[in-house]
Amino acid sequence: MIRILRLPGCLLVALTGLWGAAAPAQDKLPGAGVESLLEYARAHNPEYSALRLEADAAAERVTPVAALADPRLRVELRDITRFGEQSPTLAPSRVGSTRYLLMQDVPWFGKRGLKRQAAELDAEGARGQAMGSWAELAARIKSAYAQLYSVYRSEQYGREVLDLMERLERVARVRYAGGLAVQQDVVRAQVEQTGMRAELIALENERLQLQARMNALLARPADAQLAEPDQLRPVPPPAQLEYATLEARVRARNPRLFTERARIGSAKKNRELAYRNRYPDFTLGVSPIQYGNAIEEWELMVELNLPFQQASRRAQERESEATLSAARARAEALSNQVLGELAEHLAGIEAARRTESLIAGSLLPQAELSFRAALAGYETGKIDFATLLDAQRQILQARLGRLKAELEMQVRLAEIERLLGDDL
Repeated sequence: MIRILRLPGCLLVALTGLWGAAAPAQDKLPGAGVESLLEYARAHNPEYSALRLEADAAAERVTPVAALADPRLRVELRDITRFGEQSPTLAPSRVGSTRYLLMQDVPWFGKRGLKRQAAELDAEGARGQAMGSWAELAARIKSAYAQLYSVYRSEQYGREVLDLMERLERVARVRYAGGLAVQQDVVRAQVEQTGMRAELIALENERLQLQARMNALLARPADAQLAEPDQLRPVPPPAQLEYATLEARVRARNPRLFTERARIGSAKKNRELAYRNRYPDFTLGVSPIQYGNAIEEWELMVELNLPFQQASRRAQERESEATLSAARARAEALSNQVLGELAEHLAGIEAARRTESLIAGSLLPQAELSFRAALAGYETGKIDFATLLDAQRQILQARLGRLKAELEMQVRLAEIERLLGDDL
């Protein structure tokens, strides 16, 4: 959870909206925008690469799983001593006869096709897992980027406020020297500076932790440098975030649902294959027989297994039925979970949007107006320093509240895109 800077006091100058001096351009470093981070992660993240390669491996299993088994060749040397008339020999032309048997196993009709279809669906499931891995990784990167952006901006607010409080201390000293203010104003300004420095230390620590987390997602050294976040991604308008529209997209494109549908399809094919196992498989063979140096006879052979173990086959069929039912139940449960998460994140992003709009349109202007009045009163000696700080605190809290609402929208948006498996 992002730590929002909580400062007990500062001045209007800290709230002018200027971010201060920007860091030098670092075009070669990822991190200025979320797109550069996603591009780097897609090329370097080992977890995503592993799942993508596993999907490629699953796709390569389709061809061999449906292929015929390699044929077998058997050579039989008969009567190698010719009724004892000669010493044993292994020369085919000198034995009584030589039988060559070429055999090919052939499964029952349709079994190879079912195996191929099941393997293709398994490969689709593996591809869905890779897609899901990327969607999860991308969402984590997007959320971490938004948190980094928020921490950077909070640090900038804090540094600006610290600078202004130092100037305010000088003003308070002048007023105290002229008998226009009490010494407590100077002390209060110093206390405020100490509190701000402590907050900046905490924010710096949080920023370093977030950078280490981001580097881990990118498969970079933990202390590798990142560019300063430039800006947040735009949040789509409410018309693009309607539940009915996104529900259809989630059902069609969510990677986890895609994987579960592939598993259901594979379970159906395996169930059909289990019922096909009631029928025997064949072994076909052709056998030329050699006498001396010539082939004198030909034989044909058909072999089949006898499916007598019916209890075993019925158990396999029941297993396939249970596996299919389990896949369907798992898909239904996952669908309910995903759609529930979608509704939750849509409600969250709408609440954050309304909060940000309320702060930007009402609370912040009102707080600034109140502070101007307090500042004028302090300059004329009508109000004390504590009242001025309280008025200024409302402005800063409004600014930080707006930043928090923007962060909430970004995190919710990243989660919605994770459910969609694609950007909005």
